[in-house]
Amino acid sequence: MKRRSLIIGGATALGLGWLLRPGETGAGHSPYFRDLSGALDKAGLAKPSLVIDRQRLLANIHTLAGHVQGRFNYRIVAKSLPSVPLLGAVMQATGSDRLMLFHQPFINQVAHHFPRADVLLGKPMPVVAAHNFYRQFNGGDFAPERQLRWLLDTPERVSQYDELARALGQDMLACIELDVGLHRGGVSSDQQLVAMLDLIDQSPRLKFSGFMGYEPHIVKVPLGSAQDYRDTAMAVYQHYVDVARARLGQRWPQDVLLNAGGSPTYQMYNEGSYPFNELAAGSCLVKPTDFDLPTLADHEAACYIATPVLKSLDTLQIPGIDLGAVQSLWDPNRARTFFTYGGYWKALPESPPGLVYNSLFGRSTNQEMLNGSRNIHLQPDDWVFLRPTQSEFVFLQFGDIAVYDNGSIAERWPVFSEQAS
Repeated sequence: MKRRSLIIGGATALGLGWLLRPGETGAGHSPYFRDLSGALDKAGLAKPSLVIDRQRLLANIHTLAGHVQGRFNYRIVAKSLPSVPLLGAVMQATGSDRLMLFHQPFINQVAHHFPRADVLLGKPMPVVAAHNFYRQFNGGDFAPERQLRWLLDTPERVSQYDELARALGQDMLACIELDVGLHRGGVSSDQQLVAMLDLIDQSPRLKFSGFMGYEPHIVKVPLGSAQDYRDTAMAVYQHYVDVARARLGQRWPQDVLLNAGGSPTYQMYNEGSYPFNELAAGSCLVKPTDFDLPTLADHEAACYIATPVLKSLDTLQIPGIDLGAVQSLWDPNRARTFFTYGGYWKALPESPPGLVYNSLFGRSTNQEMLNGSRNIHLQPDDWVFLRPTQSEFVFLQFGDIAVYDNGSIAERWPVFSEQAS
């Protein structure tokens, strides 16, 4: 190939590459986030804070109710809403006192603050954790023998709980976890189910309460249709119900609890007949980014991390071999640099639009680097907003939740603590 052809080909490739470089996406805060920034300033906040928009929360509750429409009972997944006042607001708005919990200290706090709650465990707990609940339970109107359903997944777990119940002289409700396709444990054969039912039946202290069959996989598996996976999961669920009813006969509970669903899947049961009588959901009410799913398109984000800008730089510099100039030349969204108060949360930048993390510089829990274009004019003490990717762990990292309502921070809601009430 002639040198002239090589030069022309290289120039052409370089030109095409330049055309493929990222487009500029930076902009200022939208009116919503400008108003939220003003509300945080007026409230005197100056540290990373978890913000919940109460009006959006209520709108999401209304959306959920419009889908469930009383066809099933609704159970609130408390791990996604880990705050007593937040749970109280959701309980009041939904009319549900059914909660699903996943952590022993939180069970004790719920028993203390919500004495009429009906609590279902969302995962099998070590028997020592169950013992700790009863050891730390301070009495009151909450009656664990009627209001607390322990989730059991194996015959061995049933035997452990039977031994604990006998030792404590404590009646306990036992709910059995079913594997309906997630393959994360739970009953996976008729023989296992019958063995568990027989052990519960033989116990003087355990009482069979129902089933939980969690099926988030039906909207996440890469092959096949979600409806087909749903139908397969529900056929498995129905089969285990039939096996249990045949085994127990008249001992089948009249008020049996048959739980299913979750935020990603609850809208897949808008129509049709299914073997469960209760749907659980929680994250859809605040909608972190992991729940930006087609099945939740009519829910809106209601939670944000707000954190102040500490430093604003007009360039991008990387320590050592400084590739900052190259990065910013290639990507106009890396022209400026901002360091925030804290960082490295399970969250994605939301506003101003166009902010990005910098993998070359690395992440930091102390001062997080964010890059943006020259259309972003953040200055120190301005606010950056991020959307959590999940709620259950992230919400617990910031202290009291700032409740944004009609233009102001109207309340502060404490989150659950690791100490049992």
